Amino acid sequence: MLLYFRLLKESFAFAMNALRNNKLRTMLSLLGVTIGIFSIIAVLAAVDSLDKKIKGDLSTLDKNTIYLTKECFGPSEIPRWKREQFPNVTNEEFQYLKGSLNNVENLCFQYFTNYENIKFESKTVSSVNIVPVTYEFADIQRLEIDKGRFFNESESNGANQVVVIGYDIAKGLFDDFDPIGKTVRLYGQRFTVIGVTKKKGMSMGLGESDDVSAFIPSNFIRKLYGDDNQMVLPVIVIKPEKGIDIPALRGEIAQKLRNFRGVKSNEIDNFFVNILSGFTDFIDSIIDSLKMGGWIISGFSLLVGGFGIANIMFVSVKERTNLIGIQKSLGAKNKFILFQFLFEAVILCVIGGIIGLLLVWIIAMILTSVLEFEFVLGLGNIILGTSLAAIIGLIAGILPAISASRLDPVEAIRSGM
Repeated sequence: MLLYFRLLKESFAFAMNALRNNKLRTMLSLLGVTIGIFSIIAVLAAVDSLDKKIKGDLSTLDKNTIYLTKECFGPSEIPRWKREQFPNVTNEEFQYLKGSLNNVENLCFQYFTNYENIKFESKTVSSVNIVPVTYEFADIQRLEIDKGRFFNESESNGANQVVVIGYDIAKGLFDDFDPIGKTVRLYGQRFTVIGVTKKKGMSMGLGESDDVSAFIPSNFIRKLYGDDNQMVLPVIVIKPEKGIDIPALRGEIAQKLRNFRGVKSNEIDNFFVNILSGFTDFIDSIIDSLKMGGWIISGFSLLVGGFGIANIMFVSVKERTNLIGIQKSLGAKNKFILFQFLFEAVILCVIGGIIGLLLVWIIAMILTSVLEFEFVLGLGNIILGTSLAAIIGLIAGILPAISASRLDPVEAIRSGM
């Protein structure tokens, strides 16, 4: 055992000495592996960061949350022209389902609408994400309030002109002053600020971040636009009780809405019962596709890098043929020569891989500081990058190492003279 350890140690020392003596060649050899590892780990780190952000944004919602609307949140077999003929869900349908559904913890009514500007005195915040909802929204969304409160049932039903603004909006309009009780202008009318949400950061989930959103009673939008207006998309959001049969609840919702709308038995549903878990599954499939694309694209870089390492190792064997002959004539075993060149190839690739990982880490730090998005280089990707580099070194160096170990000592010395 001690003999093998000594053999490995001496092989490693010879390999490091060879790399130090050929610095330019070593640098050129590193380039291909560095680019390959950088490409694949950069893609995987970016996709993992995106996946983490999306799941973090959706973590405040129960994955069984249901969105009842005329639009489908994923691929659909129903042609678009037919979907465009579907009627919008209405406030009356929301009230009906709220009073008749079983095994439901809460429901709220929401509109998806256009961006608007909010003004306070001489200051304006543009492109604000307006979220018209009923009061139950705060419970379903688990909305976190930093200052003030969310509007109550009376304010919601009465279409009161109150607003809960996001952290960034409050900062843009009021700087460090307390916005609670202040009056802002929205839709050309006066709204009283009653709450400010906690800072959340960039959103990758459903809709915009709470930081750049303003929450108002949905009944105000009903009063402003009416019940059937193309400027808004109404949605009924349903939060089921924990531990219930979701497919059964989905069937109950569909049947009740069909009955309410008078849909005939031979007709298809003219609405979609979207479950959040289906949306997350759709996101996961996109993430997997991005990862696969990253592997395919980066694989070509790794292939080129591997061929480069193999080529350099064959050149190295050719240059050191005389030295190999002398080593073997002095008693060096084939294993010693094999390990010497194999270690050289592996070390070369691992160093290239580490440089590639370092570049990914530096770029991730820069982007994280510039953008409101955390790029994460996880331990799993670090281990993957290092392991991948070592495997490339083994594959690229095995043939040159075998050819070096099989050289005849007499012929090797003669050819080098």
